[in-house]
Amino acid sequence: MFHDLHDRLDELAVFRVLNQDKIFHAFHELLRITGEQGVDWWVRKSEYYRFVTLLYQEHTDNWTEYLKNLVLSVETPCTWFASENKKIPENIENSARRELKYLSRMAGISSQLMKQHYFIMGYGEFTGHEGLQPDWKAQEIDLESLYFDRLENIQKYGFGIWAKYRMFQMKLISDSENGYFLKPVSSPDSISLKELIGYDLQRKQVIENTEALLNGLKASNILLYGSAGTGKSATVKAVANAYADQGLRLIELSKNELHLLPELLEELNSNPLKFILFIDDLSFQENDDNFSALKAVLEGTVSARAYNTVIYATSNRRHIVRETFSQRAGDEIHRNDTVQETISLSERFGIQLLFDRPSKQLYSDIICRLAENAGLKLSQEELVLRAEQFAMRKSGRSARAARQLIDQLCCEEYQNNN
Repeated sequence: MFHDLHDRLDELAVFRVLNQDKIFHAFHELLRITGEQGVDWWVRKSEYYRFVTLLYQEHTDNWTEYLKNLVLSVETPCTWFASENKKIPENIENSARRELKYLSRMAGISSQLMKQHYFIMGYGEFTGHEGLQPDWKAQEIDLESLYFDRLENIQKYGFGIWAKYRMFQMKLISDSENGYFLKPVSSPDSISLKELIGYDLQRKQVIENTEALLNGLKASNILLYGSAGTGKSATVKAVANAYADQGLRLIELSKNELHLLPELLEELNSNPLKFILFIDDLSFQENDDNFSALKAVLEGTVSARAYNTVIYATSNRRHIVRETFSQRAGDEIHRNDTVQETISLSERFGIQLLFDRPSKQLYSDIICRLAENAGLKLSQEELVLRAEQFAMRKSGRSARAARQLIDQLCCEEYQNNN
């Protein structure tokens, strides 16, 4: 049984990329060793242990789940046709369906089934101490149905690396090379919308604009500006988390990567998912080359705008270009034209949202809500008093200061109770 399955898996064409995965390759080799005659028992045992070790190192003992996630996330010819909204050629689809049946059989092989096969084959030395042998879990699964359901909903699930991760960072290949790569964020900020307090009107506009993007409408680029620590960046990340299951991905880039924006937009243009291009704490010095790059993208270039992407930028300043009084005076004949160009970058964002320093009442509301969520037992009067004292030491009220105070109060309460 195992030898025949190994041979069938040797014939993979659509899913041949799976052999690049070390755990899949180890199980494939285990099938070959198990099915061959005349192989010493210690060789079989070595391959058995190698596979289990690799599986455990991925922090799981469920082989079926591991292989399912692998199959659903790799890029194949089928995902390319689906992402381009094209019909999969008949021969490719038939091959994919046949291969998925073999892969389903592979995914359903448990350690107990493997041991039973060893026992039937007469390898008593291996099974004589079964209680000491490491095990893995496996269940029956229909990968064919799961896979083609994913293809039909590829705009929701994505494919390849986009199916596995929801947030990415754009990184320059090097300072000397004009190229980039997208680094997946394996442990993204998990902040949720329900954790954010205040600024409901601003947050509502970001949510509505994001929903327009997900529905294929012409969404606007957004500038979130205002006082530090008011939740501008948290709002963008919380929205990305809230809609990740609907096909939304976030790519964070810094000012130094803005000159590569046209290339990134070109890459994302044919992707069935929707993207937030997130620029945090944006500001420019005068004569900054990246200023022109962002301005060109916001205005629109000769390329058609990709309607699956929006730019969400945060800044502590509405007028993103830093300017001194001496620069404004200047000695340029048409200085007014230059001034208007530098201060008008923010106007090129379709939506501008002000996150101003919170009032005393909003600051108190944020403190009380955060304290309630954290389970603190302080009275509201004491909380408000401590909050005002903390704000004075932190040079003003902000949502960030409120969260920092709550963290300190939680530590105090823990120390007092222990």
